[in-house]
Amino acid sequence: MTRPLDELRYFFTALGYFTRVPVPRWVGFERAYLNAAARYFPLVGVMVGGIAALVLLAALRVLPLGVAVLLSMAATLVLTGAFHEDGLADCADAFGGGYTRDDVLRIMHDSRIGAFGAIALVIALALKWQTLASTPPLIAAWLLIAAHAASRVFAISYLVTLDYVRAEGKAKPVAQRMSAGSFLIAMIFGVPWLFVIDWKFACLTLALLTVLRWAMGRYFVKRIGGYTGDCLGFAQQAFELAIYLIGLAWISY
Repeated sequence: MTRPLDELRYFFTALGYFTRVPVPRWVGFERAYLNAAARYFPLVGVMVGGIAALVLLAALRVLPLGVAVLLSMAATLVLTGAFHEDGLADCADAFGGGYTRDDVLRIMHDSRIGAFGAIALVIALALKWQTLASTPPLIAAWLLIAAHAASRVFAISYLVTLDYVRAEGKAKPVAQRMSAGSFLIAMIFGVPWLFVIDWKFACLTLALLTVLRWAMGRYFVKRIGGYTGDCLGFAQQAFELAIYLIGLAWISY
């Protein structure tokens, strides 16, 4: 059983790894912190989504909805350092331009962005913008919190079932196998936010995200035999966007 101070260290490790937010120096560093940090990934998402929602609602006092949404998106990019968007671009380049497993991993490891990555980023960001701008402001604000939290739950679910394929990255928190207990904690942090909107919406969203998770997981295994950190970033972006689209479809139905 871990102590509360240890859990706080694990949270700060996740916060420092997945965002640009400075963490206290007393947190220190140990490999055990990295191994335990992933279960706090959804809680970090709650924080990122919460700040995005506050920016959206504050900007709406003086600016049109479309501009306010863009500012909220910019806030998340600043907070995370476009960490997950980078994974989206890298995976789009790798899976779009690589034929063999080695080709895919080599391209994914390249820091330069190619045509597939640029196109994927433009489409993903444009869809987020238009979807949230087409949603009533209060619902859009809550969707930001729910989507950032739940998308991270589904992204790290691959840590439970798939293998990390880069041997040189085993020290990363996203490279460690996650126990069922840790994943349950992650679900508690990230899933309930969907139910605040509407329980029927939450059930539908969870069902559709489960199907999407299965399809992406099969694709990752088929192409590279498992996942990388970039794959998790790609997955998080796909799940986040899916939640926005489902939310808009739900209120438009």
